[in-house]
Amino acid sequence: MYNPISCEFFDQLNVAMQRKIPSTIVYFKDENLEEKLTIKGLVATMEVIDGIEFLVLNTKEKIRLDLVITFNGKK
Repeated sequence: MYNPISCEFFDQLNVAMQRKIPSTIVYFKDENLEEKLTIKGLVATMEVIDGIEFLVLNTKEKIRLDLVITFNGKK
């Protein structure tokens, strides 16, 4: 089940996207919340697919926003 993100987190993503800030994202691979992954890149855009919000990096990697643990070191 998808849990919407906070407005504060959304604002952080927008700033990173607009200013092209290189970002480090730690997130869960899937809803099982077992395996953590770390990726680095630029936030290209955000999109909604079937009511679920995703962060899209310049590498075309899509990360489900409610599975993000830290974004540039912030929870």
